[in-house]
Amino acid sequence: MIMKEIAEFFNKLLDYIYKKKCYFCGKSNESVKMCSKCYEELSFNDVKENRYINGVKVYSAGLYDKNLQKMIRGIKYHKQKELAFYMAKFMWNYFSEIIKEFDLPKNYQVVPVPLHKARQKKRGYNHMELVAEEFCRLSGFSPNYELITRIKNTKPQYKLSYSEKQTNLQNAFKVDKTKLLDLPVLIIDDICTSGATFGSMIEEMKSQGVLDITCFAVSSP
Repeated sequence: MIMKEIAEFFNKLLDYIYKKKCYFCGKSNESVKMCSKCYEELSFNDVKENRYINGVKVYSAGLYDKNLQKMIRGIKYHKQKELAFYMAKFMWNYFSEIIKEFDLPKNYQVVPVPLHKARQKKRGYNHMELVAEEFCRLSGFSPNYELITRIKNTKPQYKLSYSEKQTNLQNAFKVDKTKLLDLPVLIIDDICTSGATFGSMIEEMKSQGVLDITCFAVSSP
């Protein structure tokens, strides 16, 4: 804990000395990774259910365009870990409205889509775990990184057709029910396109008796 606080202090000191530039517009007026102007340019979806997958409600915070697209790519592929806070803020701004509109539970165990250990080792982190941590700080929800693991090192989904995605994700996940908290499950991911990833996780959870599930994506193309 002490080392973390020291690191945060020096990061803030460096930010003060070398003004941080916005990752999106390149300006350093606010010395932050995402300035308020660029954040305000993010577009929220309407407050509604996006779709159902395997009988589970799926919500999506925004459209995959402009700054949101750059945000997802930055944190996922370019080690822009500080963007996790802004992604979580965007998600919570939307999901808090969903809770009010549909009278959803006021607390969840947040389950980020897991990476296979080989891919996580190569990347160095799971970007959705970083987002989940920030999302839980904002919402007060409980993170749960151990309930479900990815046991199959699947191919990247964006390269595959719908049927290939289904095959790719078959038996890809495993639930450890001993890690289940006494809270409804909120699975979070960055993008929901075909819904195959959510679908595979839902199928595995339901097979293990985990039934109170909601899915939430940052975006839908």
